[in-house]
Amino acid sequence: MKALNILESLKAGNQRFIDGDSKIQALASPKRREAVADRQKPIAVILGCSDSRVPAEIVFDQGLGDLFVIRVAGNIVAPSQIGSIEFAIEQFGVELVVVLGHSNCGAVEVTIEDLLDLSESNSEYLEGIVSRIRPALKPLIEDHVKNDGSLKNRAVKANINASVRQLERGSEILARLVATEKLMIVGAEYSLDTGLVSFLD
Repeated sequence: MKALNILESLKAGNQRFIDGDSKIQALASPKRREAVADRQKPIAVILGCSDSRVPAEIVFDQGLGDLFVIRVAGNIVAPSQIGSIEFAIEQFGVELVVVLGHSNCGAVEVTIEDLLDLSESNSEYLEGIVSRIRPALKPLIEDHVKNDGSLKNRAVKANINASVRQLERGSEILARLVATEKLMIVGAEYSLDTGLVSFLD
């Protein structure tokens, strides 16, 4: 299955989820669990946020063994995420990586507050997340004088796009596969209100 076909499959699954026509029960049944217990063949990697409201398998109406999911607050890119993606490509031949952010992302909001000097100092571990989001948001902050809805929406998209670029450039392996069109890396934003996943240009 090629990356574009897989992308269409994820879009169709998201539409089933929105329509309330999910197949998730069958895709997570005991029979399915037994079928994938000894092997997996995920069709895509999802690098998503840890937010409890955005479980990738449910959002895309995919079952056990279908997605290789990496979740971290703010869908940031760090060495362990890159290594996990390289592992999925090497072991399972995955051709599509989706960076899945979402509306009202708490990690993005904490970073905005940090940049606007509205927050208390972060713990060293939270700072590790904020420091990876900060560069994508800093130009937006310089253009805004207040923390409004437009800023938050633009910041979420900027953070998703920054993670896509970091994956495309942060690993020689991923960069080579993208350049030779053997790997597609796309950004997407999940709406907490509607359930719709919008794929970004």
